[in-house]
Amino acid sequence: MLSPCGTARLTRASERFRPSFVPDFLLPAFAAAPTKRLFSSSSKWQSRVGSAPVSIPPDVDVRLLEPPAKRTLSRVEPPKTVEVEGPLGRISFAIPTYMDLDQNLDTRKATLSIPNRAERKHREMWGTTRAYLQNHVLGVSEGHNAILRLVGVGFRATIESTATTVQPAFSGQNFVSLKVGYSHPIELGLPQGVKASTPQPTRILLEGVDKEAVNQFAAEIRMWRKPEPYKGKGIFVNGETIKLKAKKIK
Repeated sequence: MLSPCGTARLTRASERFRPSFVPDFLLPAFAAAPTKRLFSSSSKWQSRVGSAPVSIPPDVDVRLLEPPAKRTLSRVEPPKTVEVEGPLGRISFAIPTYMDLDQNLDTRKATLSIPNRAERKHREMWGTTRAYLQNHVLGVSEGHNAILRLVGVGFRATIESTATTVQPAFSGQNFVSLKVGYSHPIELGLPQGVKASTPQPTRILLEGVDKEAVNQFAAEIRMWRKPEPYKGKGIFVNGETIKLKAKKIK
């Protein structure tokens, strides 16, 4: 096997003494080797999610709250707070201090901007913060939901106002009671801001303003009976499916 230097010399020699007429079947032998092999075939252009504007519905209000003045000598600056309020509720989240939120009241669009696009940390948080803002605007205007399907003999769920195995974390907390093959019912307290209902005994509908809280609670319910690939039983979230495996035959 030739070294890289030997391969380069051989290529230069073949180009120098290339005959005037080369048959078609020998042309690939005289073709220059590619200088660089890319690991991915996708485009080199970076994502521009952070710079995309967020459409704000007429009944939604977005406000940028500046951080309070520092009272200590700490070098860490407090983050800014963005508050989103709509017909379904109010939610706020923190954004980095170096990021700004610009709103166009005529077009009802909000845009996030960063001072230095060459900084890797700024670009990473740019797209992440924009995704959080889009989810919160959609949450206070339309809401987020998750549908859980209980597949199995005797599997069912109910919504209870009291529980026997856990204590309520706040006043008025409801509980999801699961019967999924254990000797006792599984009782899970609903987090604040999340509502649950059972249109059918084998269906659970979770609704809320915060998309992260809704999906996190759905994942906690799913953990009690994950879908298994042999009989297809378990708790499925939204459009989740599983490929069945062949049964083991001795």
